Amino acid sequence: MADSSFDIVSKTDKQEVSNALQQAAKEISTRYDFRGVGAEIDWSGEKILMKANSAERVLAVLDVFQTKLVKRGVSLKSLEYSDDGEPKPSGKEYRLEATLRDGISQENAKKISKIIRDEGPKSVKARIEGDELRVSSKSRDDLQAVQQLLKGSDLDVALQFTNYR
Repeated sequence: MADSSFDIVSKTDKQEVSNALQQAAKEISTRYDFRGVGAEIDWSGEKILMKANSAERVLAVLDVFQTKLVKRGVSLKSLEYSDDGEPKPSGKEYRLEATLRDGISQENAKKISKIIRDEGPKSVKARIEGDELRVSSKSRDDLQAVQQLLKGSDLDVALQFTNYR
């Protein structure tokens, strides 16, 4: 019998992020507590830029954006914040930038592979292929056990399981 396998990837649906960003921008423009504080959220090249006239308002903009992302099924682990998530003053306003993570870094791939080796079934083999991992085994039950193991572990990257065969 041939080996069964699946891929572990970390991909962000940019269209869903864009939709969440547009919804957040619309809510920010209409909410009374954002009136007169210069609150904005928008794309800045590949980055998401949040602006307001105080650090607390920038964090409130971030909270609105995160709420929209969760409603659209995008993991908050796929966002990476500049300056440890603290808004920085820039002239008369405060700014916070966020970028989207795509792919699994070598460091995280090694962590995931080690978890599978140490805690997973012995028949399962994990192989790093670029920015994704290929997990294979003769038993499909073992592969499903690995998926449950990884869903339960606290990793700082959003994981999806694809190409299950």
